[in-house]
Amino acid sequence: MAHYQAPPEIAYGSVITLRNRRTAGGLLHSHPHLYPEGTGAQQQQVTTYHHRDDNNKWVIKPARHEIDNSSSPVLVRSGDLVRLEHVNTRRNLHSHYHKAPISRKHRQVTCYGFNGNGDWNDVWSLSVVDGKVGDTVRVLQSSLRFIHNSTECALHSHNKQLPKWGWEQNEVSCDPKPRTADSLWMVEGHENPKLPNATLETFRPSLLQRIVESHVIMAETNNRFKPKENELTSRPWMWPINYRGQVFSAGRDETIRVYLLGNPVIWWACISLVLVFLGMVVFYQGALCRGVQFSPVFNDECRTLSEGGFWLLLGWALHYIPFYLMGRVLYFHHYFPAFLFNAMLAGVVLDFLCRHGAQFVMRMNWLSREIAYSSAYVVVVSVLVGSFCLFYPLSYGMLGPLSSDDKSTMHGLKWLSSWDF
Repeated sequence: MAHYQAPPEIAYGSVITLRNRRTAGGLLHSHPHLYPEGTGAQQQQVTTYHHRDDNNKWVIKPARHEIDNSSSPVLVRSGDLVRLEHVNTRRNLHSHYHKAPISRKHRQVTCYGFNGNGDWNDVWSLSVVDGKVGDTVRVLQSSLRFIHNSTECALHSHNKQLPKWGWEQNEVSCDPKPRTADSLWMVEGHENPKLPNATLETFRPSLLQRIVESHVIMAETNNRFKPKENELTSRPWMWPINYRGQVFSAGRDETIRVYLLGNPVIWWACISLVLVFLGMVVFYQGALCRGVQFSPVFNDECRTLSEGGFWLLLGWALHYIPFYLMGRVLYFHHYFPAFLFNAMLAGVVLDFLCRHGAQFVMRMNWLSREIAYSSAYVVVVSVLVGSFCLFYPLSYGMLGPLSSDDKSTMHGLKWLSSWDF
């Protein structure tokens, strides 16, 4: 991009590449392969492709006549009726009433014709979004919508992949609802020897635009990761309850096996203490609303717990809940950043409970506050160390038979049937 030069405005006869405006969208692409039987008309496939390729190039032409190469170039304007001719195959971008291969409510988009000649279904109405009729089309800057002149649907693409017959490239269709974000395009590449080139500064976006675009591209790219065939994945609801781990290596008998699973005692204690925290906050706020009087010291401690716990709970939620919105493949380890906040919140709540439990013991004259408080922590640490000793082979490597065998070192520790070790 540092040495990018191109004419800033599009004219008839220009060779262009079109990228879908949906961030990380592909380039409009075609190749000589036809749609197979049962997917609509058996005409030339049109897809979007995420790599630069000569099959991404199109010539933009007027709808009703051929280009007069001897005259001065005529700029393309919003509201024009145009045809897009695929450079390598000389067929025109085309649509009709056949259903699209994947998006069955959309219409099929193909390439049709011979040596640039086709029919009226090759005609598209070009409009500059947020512009007015007569505006010129600018490289990288204009958002474009192509409306099919016969069926009034919009040229559309998304992240749905075609099967292997479509080389697993993304589907292009014609959407009867023309005003979706997936129907916006921009001219990315432009070649026209009759027009003067402009330098990069003409096309350079602002710093804020670049920051927003880069982050949205990262999110879109991340969202496209899909599981491999027969790969065991997980869903976000499984993570806080330690429902299923992740196999890193597997084998029989003497082969070392590693299974990524949260320590069940710690995991379940942490999520339980989140629920305890919410219950405590609701109880305390409800008591205040009913006029219950607490000591100033207790009020300060509860206020500190509520405010500090809120930020930790917010950190947990921000690192966990967005995974429910993701379409990408997910694994158990994606929960680990959220678990750090969960564990910190659990520690704060546990400390609060131990301190006030120690005060209760002191009032009953059973033990001094310091002894009760220290005893509680000895019990907690003992449980943590004991649970580590039980489950550490999962992380450091298990030897011998699986847990279902009486001779296994993990026999009796498969507490959930969904665990696979």
